[in-house]
Amino acid sequence: MKITLTGSLGNIGQPLTENLIAKRHSITVVSSNSEKKGYIEALGAKPAIGTIENVDFLTQAFTGADAVYLMEPPVSFFDHTLNITDYYSNLGHNFVQAIRQSGVKRVVHLSSIGAHLGKGNGILLFHHLVESILKKLSSDVVLIHIRPLAFYYNLVGFLPVIKNSGLIAANYGGDDLIPWVSPIDIAAVIAEELTTLTEEKKIRYVVSDELTCNRTASILGAAIGKPDLKWVVISDEQMQSRLESIGVAPHLAAGLVEMNAAMHSGKLFEDYNQNLPAVFGKVKMTDYAQEFAAIFKNNK
Repeated sequence: MKITLTGSLGNIGQPLTENLIAKRHSITVVSSNSEKKGYIEALGAKPAIGTIENVDFLTQAFTGADAVYLMEPPVSFFDHTLNITDYYSNLGHNFVQAIRQSGVKRVVHLSSIGAHLGKGNGILLFHHLVESILKKLSSDVVLIHIRPLAFYYNLVGFLPVIKNSGLIAANYGGDDLIPWVSPIDIAAVIAEELTTLTEEKKIRYVVSDELTCNRTASILGAAIGKPDLKWVVISDEQMQSRLESIGVAPHLAAGLVEMNAAMHSGKLFEDYNQNLPAVFGKVKMTDYAQEFAAIFKNNK
């Protein structure tokens, strides 16, 4: 198959590209970074260097593909001028226009836990927005939304507080049960959906492990030589203040706080709990803990 992937060679993009190349598919990787060209070619894929904010470029990258993978790139939470709703709305409309103009009939979109909510999901609202925009595609386009759970690598964001205070602190934690996921397991599911040519439109959740925050802290603590590591719950106001103190834009900090609060209440996981995947991924928290420990060691 001819498949075009957005997302460059990121945490999901690289294992996804390697997975598909190993299965002898013809892969085009979209990247805005010209320095990635050689890395993409070294994997055996074709680079398409340009920005997904350019519809003409995106249409060209999609033309001739049997399937495409859509991913909205991350933004900087330190950008005080960013209108996150407008930014991702524009990208969603670009995707729709490029898919229509290129004639692609199979689309796998990386969405998120919480995308079923039109409010109360904080910073994740843009995933709901993009899913809604993609509904404008014609009925003959097979559209599959992949909704991963909480990413393991987001735990790296707690490294400063672990080093400075010897604990994990957020406005969720303690005995909250959190489903976690590895980008490797996400990549495997995306590869499957891109290449399994069924006509079923669907939403698919991806999860690797489910643990309380206390258990997560215990596993990570053991890996970094802090077996007594605790995960304490702080107030929404304290969380907002901490984020703003490190430079996060106040409106984006509020979105992160609301997202965390929805994790703490369980609201974010309501649809997931009603549509549990039949099989969990292979990468468990104990596996990820070794990667976390290596980052901890090198993070001075």
